[in-house]
Amino acid sequence: MPRNWKEEVVFTAIMAGLMVLVMVGYNVALAQGFTKGFILDVLAEYPGGLLVAVLLDLLIVGPLAKKLAFKYIINDYMKKNVVLIGITISVMMVLGMVSCMSLFGMIMAHNMGGNVLATYGHTWLFNLIMALPLQLLIVGPIARTVLSKTQAAADKMSAAQEQAVEDND
Repeated sequence: MPRNWKEEVVFTAIMAGLMVLVMVGYNVALAQGFTKGFILDVLAEYPGGLLVAVLLDLLIVGPLAKKLAFKYIINDYMKKNVVLIGITISVMMVLGMVSCMSLFGMIMAHNMGGNVLATYGHTWLFNLIMALPLQLLIVGPIARTVLSKTQAAADKMSAAQEQAVEDND
């Protein structure tokens, strides 16, 4: 888990960057298949999706998911196991982000005609089917590994600085 705002931003950048890239590719493939313009379409949609995802993650979905998880789901037993906390928050985050980003995708694709609720339900379900395993099995572990290595390096530097101060005293 990120320990400060800087780590939160780096963690979110990795998490959102990878999730949005794969999910944009997935949704473009669902909408039009693997056409000649597939890569260009993914690259065109990626920056806007990433910006919205990062803002949602840092300002709305992330804080809300953590608040709800710790208030209603995570109990004393789970607090003893960091992995259970991470999985719980990851699932809450996926539910929130899929809910918001499915609507964003529909708006950007001008897919608001017909039965909007049915279209949203279909979009939400198909995105959840992809996003949940992607987050739990691939992107989440990658982001947590990078974060843990970053934290270990920071801890090592901090310990070295403390040692240097002690040696100078």
